[in-house]
Amino acid sequence: MQAVSYISENLGYLVVMQQGRPSKEKRPDLGERIAQARQQAGLTQKQLAKKLGTTQRVLTYWERQAAGLRASQLAKLTEALGVSADYFLGRDNKKRGSGPAGKARLLFEEVSKLPRNRQQRILATVEDMLTAQRVAAS
Repeated sequence: MQAVSYISENLGYLVVMQQGRPSKEKRPDLGERIAQARQQAGLTQKQLAKKLGTTQRVLTYWERQAAGLRASQLAKLTEALGVSADYFLGRDNKKRGSGPAGKARLLFEEVSKLPRNRQQRILATVEDMLTAQRVAAS
């Protein structure tokens, strides 16, 4: 008797389901706030989990179950997502700071890690483009 492998036949199906299956249950308030802040920051669960030094599975649990976070975990979340602890506790819906959100924030974080002269060249280019946009809009 010979074993038959179905892995290659189902590979296309696995590629389509990159985001996992949706939960049938409503997210708890904390999980909903974590998911919203993560999406506003332009991060996937996998990217945020890496920033926090945990796994995607743990992050999925936090978003889908009524999880109790340790203070250190909450502190890492606030730093990684740029929101206050009060936001996660439901006390404040305001984002911390006034910097860019989503993909722009991620790009500028990368730029901030470059040497100073390269940062200045990139910022000069961005400023030139913004000036041209303002002139065109006038």
